[in-house]
Amino acid sequence: MTYCVGLNLDDGLVFASDSRTNAGVDYVTTYSKMHVFAPSPDRLFVIMSAGNLATTQEVVNHIQRDLDFPGEGPNLASVRYLFEAAEYVGSVSLSVQKEHSQALTQSGVSGETTLLIGGQIVGQRHGLMLIYPQGNYINSSPETPYLQIGESKYGKPALDRIVHPGLSLNQGARLALVSLDATTRSNITVGPPFELLTYEKDSLVLGCRCRFDADDKYLISLREAWNNGIQEAFQSLPKFSWETPLKETASAARPIPLPNG
Repeated sequence: MTYCVGLNLDDGLVFASDSRTNAGVDYVTTYSKMHVFAPSPDRLFVIMSAGNLATTQEVVNHIQRDLDFPGEGPNLASVRYLFEAAEYVGSVSLSVQKEHSQALTQSGVSGETTLLIGGQIVGQRHGLMLIYPQGNYINSSPETPYLQIGESKYGKPALDRIVHPGLSLNQGARLALVSLDATTRSNITVGPPFELLTYEKDSLVLGCRCRFDADDKYLISLREAWNNGIQEAFQSLPKFSWETPLKETASAARPIPLPNG
């Protein structure tokens, strides 16, 4: 399984993904699910993937081939808008899936892949889109400035409570790692190494690109700080009306002395 998350913030974009690929619980391998394309100085794209690994790799190979040997059709170097990039990648993905659909269906295997694409073309705002296996796509929005693919449910609560477009890139990067780590705590099919990438708006170059293994000191400290913060928040929750503090209970249990006389 896979978990990838992208954040579309006022300051730019954050991408984060795990690197675990499973073919059953006894066969676990590591593959990067984050792919960067910078076909010319005026544009940059990041694509993350979840789903059938063979389909994803073939899609990425087709995208690179179209850049190396451009024909009459579109490619990432020729599209004029980010949504055209999403349409192009969606069409490549759909074509690859259709090519193998009969054989995969006969084998009882799904060839579907879901993709996140984000980036910027000079003169336009940066953006983030989710491309479905059917080739269509949706945009992130100010109200929902993040998109997820793969095993998304466990990492969603932290995003829903904290994320907003005004977060800094560094804050967004920490939140994305927290979302990934929360997912690994509840689902063993998602796990390190984690990949993290930031993009500052209008820069057209990559920012931080980091990899965090399971024993990475920063990742461990981030996990401990988050866990401790949750425990402290839980302990400070307001008590029910029927709960009586121990001091009040002890005071109430003492006999009240009767007046003399």
